[in-house]
Amino acid sequence: VQLQASGGGLVQAGGSLRLSCAASGRALTTYVMGWFRQAPGKERECVSAIRWGGTSTYYVDSVKGRFTISRDNAKNTLYLQMNSLKFEDTAIYYCAADRNLGNVRTTSDDYDYWGQGTEVTVSS
Repeated sequence: VQLQASGGGLVQAGGSLRLSCAASGRALTTYVMGWFRQAPGKERECVSAIRWGGTSTYYVDSVKGRFTISRDNAKNTLYLQMNSLKFEDTAIYYCAADRNLGNVRTTSDDYDYWGQGTEVTVSS
């Protein structure tokens, strides 16, 4: 499985970005998919994750109400709509896939496949 993240960039605080993660190699319809981010000097954290059917989602508290995760299984693509961006959202964002068929997990060690990362910079 190969994951390709895109959509990052430079945006002013209050602005929006939409990240995409295109998967190839095999269908991800049964995988849990997640977005992680890592800011300089900080540990990687799970920002959001979604179960294969979209029935279960997770958001870290700091992004609730601002970010929306979605997936298009037909296109084998994961999205993260980020609105009302804040300076503290600045980080490299990674998409990841977890072969687990159960609940959404938020620990990076649980994820099996990773994209290369896309950089998000929010200017204050």
